[in-house]
Amino acid sequence: MDIVNRLLSSEELSIRYKAQVQLCGQSEDSQAIIDLRNNIKQSPRVRTLLGDRDEEGRIRPIHHVYKKWKGAHWVLASLADIGYPEKDNELAPVVEQVFECWLNPDYAIKVECGSEMPPKKYRGVPYINGRARRCASQQGNALFATSRLGFVDDRSAQLAEFLMGWQWPDGGWNCDRKPEACNSSFWESLTPLRGLAEYSRRTGDAKVRNAVERTAELFLKRKLFRRVSNSEVMHPEFLTLHYPCYWYYDILFGLKVMAECGLITDPRCEEALDVTESKKLPDGGWAAEARFYRSLDKDVSGSERVNWGVVSKTKMNEWVTVDALYVLKAAGRL
Repeated sequence: MDIVNRLLSSEELSIRYKAQVQLCGQSEDSQAIIDLRNNIKQSPRVRTLLGDRDEEGRIRPIHHVYKKWKGAHWVLASLADIGYPEKDNELAPVVEQVFECWLNPDYAIKVECGSEMPPKKYRGVPYINGRARRCASQQGNALFATSRLGFVDDRSAQLAEFLMGWQWPDGGWNCDRKPEACNSSFWESLTPLRGLAEYSRRTGDAKVRNAVERTAELFLKRKLFRRVSNSEVMHPEFLTLHYPCYWYYDILFGLKVMAECGLITDPRCEEALDVTESKKLPDGGWAAEARFYRSLDKDVSGSERVNWGVVSKTKMNEWVTVDALYVLKAAGRL
């Protein structure tokens, strides 16, 4: 396919890596891929992502790892997705930042609120009507990033335990503090699903895999974008393609996680795959139809350290294209 050849010859090393491994089936253990990942570590993109570090190797702002989208939390998630090499000691201080933040002892404190809204300031995780109200996408993204980058240890297990302890009856998570909230949030549930799936793949933990399958059902029963009650599209943004998605949701990100979970061939993914396939451009690529980051370089919330490619409904974006081809290949459509 011409489009695959274009990706294989991309100036972006991470695009070449994704194309070789995800589209052409080259082994992660091959010397060529090991060399390529080591070159990714030295690439301009990675040097920029890791550029603002202190003398200990931590990303600034040191104690604000969640600063959107420049904090250590987001940088680590990006590195995990673009092929940064595993178990790299130079990354250890950043990993420590993220673990320290999301394993704060306060997250182990259960605050029973009955059916009342919790006070604005409190320690612990509020439980309202028996459901934990927690932004689980935070621990979920951290578990994904640290596991994908090869830092799997007791701290990873604790993140997984937190997530499974907060899991709602329908398999997902929600931080909505309104007592009447009874359904999980797609935004809060996709990255925990991704994190638990990656951790389960690395460890073979059957309990975690069971949690993965419970969460996947939350998405699959809605065909990844439709309401159960009336089959309407849950949110128009779900059908718009982006890269990166951070903690937000669209169908391509949903399909990507389903592929990583080994569930992309479930028949309930078919309609989302149809929608994705229908968005192919005449040149064989896919567009980033919108973006979730606000700007580049400006020191404001929502600004990015790097450019993730052209945003246009008519022009190919390599990051979106390689992900779209990945899910279509995993689903047996290529």
